[in-house]
Amino acid sequence: MFRGRYEHTIDAKGRTSLPARYRDVLGSLGEKRIILTSALDPCLVAYTAPEWHAFEERLAKMPQFDRAVQKLKRIYVSGAVECDVDESGRILVPPTLREHAALTKDVVWAGSGKYAELWDKASWKKHFDTTEDERADIAKRLAELGL
Repeated sequence: MFRGRYEHTIDAKGRTSLPARYRDVLGSLGEKRIILTSALDPCLVAYTAPEWHAFEERLAKMPQFDRAVQKLKRIYVSGAVECDVDESGRILVPPTLREHAALTKDVVWAGSGKYAELWDKASWKKHFDTTEDERADIAKRLAELGL
């Protein structure tokens, strides 16, 4: 499980460190790579290989002509790249994914349970900050969902 929020940097070649706790998650699975893909928001999403395969299986069972399913496949599946974690604990983020998330220098890894998100720090701050009205709407929706 990916938990926590970690600030790192990304270099000019597109390399960034995977947080040590996330490397521990991979190590417990015997994995040395993550699946990194574009997201609906201006960020990237990182999955372990088993979680990614489970996601693809769920997606394959959905109606192929549903517009939302098609859009999700175009964003998530077409953008997916296997990224090896090097001996220094870094991954290389491909240019197309860096562009999607507008990754510059400072980045934030944000754990989301079965996956983690990778954000440009300024975009994260802007996205994370919400107004009182937005928080009320979110609280209402979460109550509707039973949380």
